[in-house]
Amino acid sequence: MRRLAGKVAVISGAAQGMGAATARLFAAEGAKVVLGDLAEEEGKAIAGEIGEAALFAKLDVRLEEDWQSIIAAAVERFGKLDILVNNAAVVHFGAAEDLTKADAERVLGINVIGTMMGVKHAVPALKANGRGVIVNISSVDGLRGCNGLTAYTASKWAVRGITKSYAYEYGPFGIRVVSVHPGGVNTRMGNPGNETAETVNARSFRRVPLQRIGEPEEIARVTLFVASDDASYVSGAEIAVDGGWTSGHYEPALPNCAPGLS
Repeated sequence: MRRLAGKVAVISGAAQGMGAATARLFAAEGAKVVLGDLAEEEGKAIAGEIGEAALFAKLDVRLEEDWQSIIAAAVERFGKLDILVNNAAVVHFGAAEDLTKADAERVLGINVIGTMMGVKHAVPALKANGRGVIVNISSVDGLRGCNGLTAYTASKWAVRGITKSYAYEYGPFGIRVVSVHPGGVNTRMGNPGNETAETVNARSFRRVPLQRIGEPEEIARVTLFVASDDASYVSGAEIAVDGGWTSGHYEPALPNCAPGLS
């Protein structure tokens, strides 16, 4: 039996990358999926590719009215809501002293406020359903610090933190809430230069235990597990899907260091 048979999911940021991979996988596992994104042409194309089990709705995650509309569309089209995946996000690179107020507000508005508004407007439908799952996509940078990513790191730690609060707040209603923390992923955000995986791996992933960038489908498979009944006793957890990145780092002076790092 498919793991999401009969389930209905809303996925933000679903027009590309991890969101698109998640929508395709959820549908393949039996779910009806509502794809939300500002990229209408790309989102509609993916929904069309999936077929009758999919619906696209324009979504700016910062706008409450857009969240109200997409949740209403999901319930109207498919009868209920079982799963919310808060995947939409932006990144900002730059020195901390160069960060503008506008830059910070944009990153926090999409990554944090967007997630909070998604939960706010999905919860009534999940409560009406008697159970549900909220998956908040954080980042490896929600588990550590990183230079040049001040606003992004702040936003992803916030997603991690609010996930734990939501787990307490909504657990009594049968709603599980989990954060998933991808490492480097081969998407427009994770590989903006669209370089080959071999090039990216050689430059940026030699100190990651698996020594490679992840693929969107690898993150989607973990999100699928969290959203499915296979994870029925998992809530408030943070799940790293990062090739081992947050487990530490190689020490070239110690035995069994990876080749080329000594």
